[in-house]
Amino acid sequence: MRIKKKTLPDGRQYIPSIEGMPMRSLAPTPAARLITIGLLGLVLIYFLFPIYWLVIASTKTNEQLVSTPGLLLDTINLGANYDSLMSWTNNNFWRWVLNSIMYSTVSGVVGTLLAVMAGYAMAKFNFSGKGVTLGLIMSGLLMPAALLTIPLYLIFHNIGITDTPWAIIIPSCISPFGVFLGRVYAQSSVPTELIEAARIDGAGEARIFFTMVLRILAPAMVTIFLFIFVATWNNFLLPLMMVSSEEIKPVTLGLYGMMSYFAPKRGAVMLGALMGVIPLIILFLGLQRYWQSGLAAGSVKG
Repeated sequence: MRIKKKTLPDGRQYIPSIEGMPMRSLAPTPAARLITIGLLGLVLIYFLFPIYWLVIASTKTNEQLVSTPGLLLDTINLGANYDSLMSWTNNNFWRWVLNSIMYSTVSGVVGTLLAVMAGYAMAKFNFSGKGVTLGLIMSGLLMPAALLTIPLYLIFHNIGITDTPWAIIIPSCISPFGVFLGRVYAQSSVPTELIEAARIDGAGEARIFFTMVLRILAPAMVTIFLFIFVATWNNFLLPLMMVSSEEIKPVTLGLYGMMSYFAPKRGAVMLGALMGVIPLIILFLGLQRYWQSGLAAGSVKG
């Protein structure tokens, strides 16, 4: 069957949708396509420019950072900057990186599990005070984490866990956004019929959650894990208040200590910042397809 085309007022032609035939959308005009590509290019430059500048700055000395344009390469001094980095940190730099990886990983795993457990309970169970509890958790999204740092320090100091890894890990395990995302995803992706069928077969709530629900919530869990991991890695004020020992500092606090010296080697600091961000880049690239699907959790109700 031959389908007749129709013409728009501006002269473009299109095939109208008819019963039994799939709908067709109008292709974007060349101008719209060009504007879209241009905007995406600007956004790409906006996000990649700081990394480019960091790479260039990490190869320069203090004098080169002042004497040569910031976007152009000069004599590459990576070896000298690395030696300065190790010397200024008393060879503790890689220890700090491992500390950050440990803090972020433990906080991410524990925080993700707590968030999806709370989100699943909010989505699939009815209990008194559910609305109030959900409101309190959502209010946590509006409260800056810095406001809680001083109260947390006073509490942890009184119970004697300041200047220990627990002072960083315990607060980092709490994620109101993770609870919200886990609730939305569980509400839209975990069939109530599946849970009821498992209960009829004699499965307990713990078995249902750990053997069935966790697999369904995997995309949301990856996204929550990445958010907690990055937030813990980038956290500065909490370690600054809680930690003073060189051996347990995260990399962010360690690099800040370098900048507090008189006339610091800025190229060495930039090299440390560059090497400190590499684990985050590897993590995002490795889990890209999982966290992208997790960000769309709950956008389409099945």
